[in-house]
Amino acid sequence: MNESPLFVLIYCIIGIYLGSLYYSDICSFKKGLSCPKALPGAKPINLFLIILSALVGLFLLINAVIGEYLLGIVDSQKDMVWFFVFATLSAGIIEELVFRGYLVIENKGTKILLISCIGFSLLFAIIHPHLWEFHGFNHLSNEEGFTYFFFEYILSFKLFTELLPSAFSFNLTAESFYNTWILFLNSIIFYSLRFGPWNPGRSILPSMIAHAFLNLGVFVVKFFQGFVIF
Repeated sequence: MNESPLFVLIYCIIGIYLGSLYYSDICSFKKGLSCPKALPGAKPINLFLIILSALVGLFLLINAVIGEYLLGIVDSQKDMVWFFVFATLSAGIIEELVFRGYLVIENKGTKILLISCIGFSLLFAIIHPHLWEFHGFNHLSNEEGFTYFFFEYILSFKLFTELLPSAFSFNLTAESFYNTWILFLNSIIFYSLRFGPWNPGRSILPSMIAHAFLNLGVFVVKFFQGFVIF
């Protein structure tokens, strides 16, 4: 995720906006008002689910940290600028809305729901740049223009055989596989918090709370490990 101040600001604004929409939809639900355009999972939860969600977030944090120490990959972590914590907290809303909200197949039976949760969890893990890295298209000359790009790469089918492969590289290390596995596991648990029997209303709030607690905990751990830059 981009750590530029402008990106973090935009990401936070989106998170705050979506959070306000959820708050409005939940208030409407409490009042018994019909809200057909409500965001997915906009249902209130009780105190038990709030506490459970926070504990799950802390459990996921402890699990990830213990694994890093056991694998000896703590010192290879990347630094984080201090204000990036606000983007990670916003991710607890934005990513949950996208994946646990929209990227799931409901009302098609338990098996389809389970398969979709596993499949989209795999997507959730892979799109995070641990196993791969995007370098951009800086090797293209600005003077070549769109016409050259269209005929040279699109019509000749070099887009997939030359251009894209040169813009990406793979990072197939034990650390990258571990981080990807942790993301997959976290996603499965976030889906479970929303669709498990402990959440009969299928509210998305438990997933958001656990995700936010996990990301905040990661920042705190990085701070004490000396990986936060001020």
